[in-house]
Amino acid sequence: MISKSTLLHLRFPFSFFLMPVFGFALVVASKIEIWRFLLIFFIWHILVYPASNGFNSYFDKDEESIGGLEKPPPVSKELYFASLLLDIIALLFSLLINIYFFIGILIYGLASKSYSHPIIRLKKYAFWGLLTVGFFQGAFTLWISAVGLCDDINVFWDKKVIFAGVLSSALLLGSYPMTQIYQHNEDLKRGDKTISILLGIRGTFLFTLLIFGVVGGGYFLFFWTYFNFYIANFFMLSLLPSVLFFLYWFYNSWQDEKNANFKNTMQLNLFSALGMNIFFYGISFFRDNI
Repeated sequence: MISKSTLLHLRFPFSFFLMPVFGFALVVASKIEIWRFLLIFFIWHILVYPASNGFNSYFDKDEESIGGLEKPPPVSKELYFASLLLDIIALLFSLLINIYFFIGILIYGLASKSYSHPIIRLKKYAFWGLLTVGFFQGAFTLWISAVGLCDDINVFWDKKVIFAGVLSSALLLGSYPMTQIYQHNEDLKRGDKTISILLGIRGTFLFTLLIFGVVGGGYFLFFWTYFNFYIANFFMLSLLPSVLFFLYWFYNSWQDEKNANFKNTMQLNLFSALGMNIFFYGISFFRDNI
């Protein structure tokens, strides 16, 4: 029987924060078959992401808070094998979608492991780590999800899909440093120089604010172009709670950097994911009435 420690480190609930990218893929998909939607959702959020979490946790051996886990317990070899097993199951299920989706899942898994494994460990390089997460959790995930949903490799070259992928990666480039802002001491102990460490706490907030401002305009343009002005405004409205919290948190952390902590990071993630998930999945399933 799998141990409680392993279950905690797989961090299944954390997949909720990663759901918006797949939700955006649903928005740009030309057709949605329910079985494909359910299976691809399952592959990403119940298999691939937890496998990546577990693999990363095994090699990090964090003693302080990590994403979705405030007090991580000690890891064991069981976690390593559990993460690999989830990856294998994900690959087997992906064959039911199509060969292109299978290759995409394989590449994502290898990239995820190169991010954490001590032999390569892209995580310890600020810009390579940022670009790896931004590209693979953003554009790459959206593009291969769209190919899987539509069962058509040509979807990969659709301008709308390309635009959506670029926006997803750009958003992650801004948000990912915020997930590292409370981990500076832990990362430095392992020799990892994250982008947030280079920027500093105040610099991380300023960087994210700048990226969010530009990317927000890009999302508005996307939904105005491919849907209508009202949908574009609805998207901006879905971001309002997270934007207001971010500004409030930014102000408090500028006064006292101790406020750049795990609890506030998770609150920002929750506001952001909740708003975007409601918007993306709502638009996807009610698109015929828009």
